[in-house]
Amino acid sequence: MADRVTDRRIDMGDNLGLSENALRVLQARYLKKDETGAVVETPRALFTRVAETIAQAELNYGDERQRAQWADRFFELMVSGRFLPNSPTLMNAGREMGMLSACFVLPVRDSVGEIFESIKNTALIQKAGGGTGFAFDELRPTGDYIKSSGGTTSGPISFWRAFSEATNAIQQGAFRRGANMGMMYIHHPDILKFLYAKQDLTQFTNYNISVKLTDDWMESFLQDPNSPHLVRNPRTGQEYVIPRDVNISTYDIRSLTMVERGPDGELRAVDRQGTAASGTPADVTARNLPIGVPVYTKQEIWDIIVRHAHATGEPGVVFIDRINEYNPTPHVGRIEATNPCGEQPLLPYEACNLGSINLSRFIRSAGPCQGEVDWDGLRTTVQEAVRFLDNVIDVNAYPLPEIEQMCRANRKIGLGVMGFADALYMLGVRYDSEEGVAWGERFMRFINEEGHRYSEQLAEERGVFPNWVGSVWETRDHRRMRNSTVTTVAPTGTISIMADCSCGIEPMFSLAFYRNVLKGQEQGRKPMLQVNPVFDSYAKANDFYSARRWDESSCGGWPARPVRRSAHPADSPSRQ
Repeated sequence: MADRVTDRRIDMGDNLGLSENALRVLQARYLKKDETGAVVETPRALFTRVAETIAQAELNYGDERQRAQWADRFFELMVSGRFLPNSPTLMNAGREMGMLSACFVLPVRDSVGEIFESIKNTALIQKAGGGTGFAFDELRPTGDYIKSSGGTTSGPISFWRAFSEATNAIQQGAFRRGANMGMMYIHHPDILKFLYAKQDLTQFTNYNISVKLTDDWMESFLQDPNSPHLVRNPRTGQEYVIPRDVNISTYDIRSLTMVERGPDGELRAVDRQGTAASGTPADVTARNLPIGVPVYTKQEIWDIIVRHAHATGEPGVVFIDRINEYNPTPHVGRIEATNPCGEQPLLPYEACNLGSINLSRFIRSAGPCQGEVDWDGLRTTVQEAVRFLDNVIDVNAYPLPEIEQMCRANRKIGLGVMGFADALYMLGVRYDSEEGVAWGERFMRFINEEGHRYSEQLAEERGVFPNWVGSVWETRDHRRMRNSTVTTVAPTGTISIMADCSCGIEPMFSLAFYRNVLKGQEQGRKPMLQVNPVFDSYAKANDFYSARRWDESSCGGWPARPVRRSAHPADSPSRQ
């Protein structure tokens, strides 16, 4: 462990035994700075600030003594590396911004005023370090009729571009790079435009995208993959097929073939009789015509999704009906989007507070790869973390009144893990093995069960979440819960650096590499050399450690090149 950051520009003060990489991340992103950009806060002061702010919620349920006790416990919970909350909590707790949530979903309604209201709200959220998710399904398709002007709409992709540019515009003043999720139903008429939008890697670089697949579509696809792919205008409900010869970049709703089911159940084209004198679309005739032109099939749409996902990683797929099957508050609304990384489905105007437990802190080692789990310590940490995240809901400064109302009514929290790969190393278990999978199930079953038990305990102390009546917790499970959701396995980036552990539940793809996470935020400094801490300790214990070797082997001139793998008995093959 480094005792002090070696950068002569600042004095980090009391660094709490944090690694040099952790201190670099804190300096670049989390610690308070003055007008000149100089750091004016120590790591101890940061964690004190966060612990004191989160403990303020205790005054709603107890006295000053209780608040002080929990402030001390929250401080130790974080500085021990056992648990860290999501980045906005570390950045904003006790500061003017005060927004502590990481994940938001905003609605995108089908009017210009509401669209740009959502863009404004996105800017407010991302300025404070939050990420946003959107469903673009309600927007009418390109070329569709606009009654107020008599013209036609430019379509969801053009408005999506406006959202993306807004994110780009606020990057410099924000705490961190903005992240978004864009989603669209597979039956939206502009689905081909959506599927191809990110094949140009210079476009929508601040967005992940996912196609929403319904159970009906999947069942139809499995039964008859070569049947025509039907799309539906969200404004009118009218169905169409997509001719195979349309220009993907320029087609609009007028390029598609309107269809309906005939008396015999066969799909047929509907004859459109032009436009009425008033400029409004004329009624279609009742007679049916054969489609008569080649159209996109479900198989072809599926192949595009798979091919593009393989080439660029976009789009993902979301089984939206399955998500809503597990919606804890269906009486409040239907879930139509997730946060930027997809792990947290949320209702419109809903947010979630995330935090992660570092599993590697709960492996007691009797020797290399001979660890055992401290289940009692893990149980205590789960309870403290659930209480911490529930408190966040009370002390959070929400960016919009609609978000505050929804968050306080459902009280969603997302407790996850990091350091899973490290824990497996310490247990002597290969990541890519059945035993590794079994350990993942065992860890998360324990955390899930203990987390929900403690949420029940909090419900007895503090009351159930306000939307509990009518929720699945009341109607199906008959459990009084403080939080409508408790666990979420999120990816961890900078907080795993601060906790000095492997990211989330991911494998170690390389044992030594340079991180560019702070690119552009540390002028003149080399990228951050990251050596897996468990492997680092193993190397020292087995007398083949060399800091110079890590530096030269991993990057050579800074391009990432992994260190040659050791004979570590828990190390998986090269694909790990």
